[in-house]
Amino acid sequence: MTELVEHVDDQDHVLGVVSRDDAIRHGRLHRIATTVCRDELGRFLVYRRADGLSRYPGHYEVTFGGAVDVGESYQAAASREITEELGVEVPVHEVVRFLCHGEIGSYWLGVHEAVITGDVSPDPHAVSWVGWLTSAELSEAVRRHRFIPDGQEALRRYRFRKSDIAERCQRS
Repeated sequence: MTELVEHVDDQDHVLGVVSRDDAIRHGRLHRIATTVCRDELGRFLVYRRADGLSRYPGHYEVTFGGAVDVGESYQAAASREITEELGVEVPVHEVVRFLCHGEIGSYWLGVHEAVITGDVSPDPHAVSWVGWLTSAELSEAVRRHRFIPDGQEALRRYRFRKSDIAERCQRS
């Protein structure tokens, strides 16, 4: 089944509809929504991608997400992806959006945050391991394992934006 996405310009305005494969193959900008999941203790949910996946098999990742469907908002896509990939329904909130110049091409990336308070049921076809890591444990894991570079850029921008928001709140 062909996954259709909106082809967008460098300002994130819709130009038309293309298949996701075509967008990647021909370098057409499109939209991706992803989510950083935390728990009540502030730990990050990290996972290892299944070995049989076409993109980044066996790599570790700290964001959950995928393509934004035609006519779908970033937030709706992020929520849908969390439900599909983790089997939970939780509110997601956008933290930052940017034009990502990633490993397999450029795309607009909406980075969201979700707080998960219960158990997750990851899709076994996509996820071979999942676990909660503190910030220090995550930093150590990044040094020891192969993480997806685009996800690390998303996490860097997420952390920067969250620290910027906290700093502004403290000044208020």
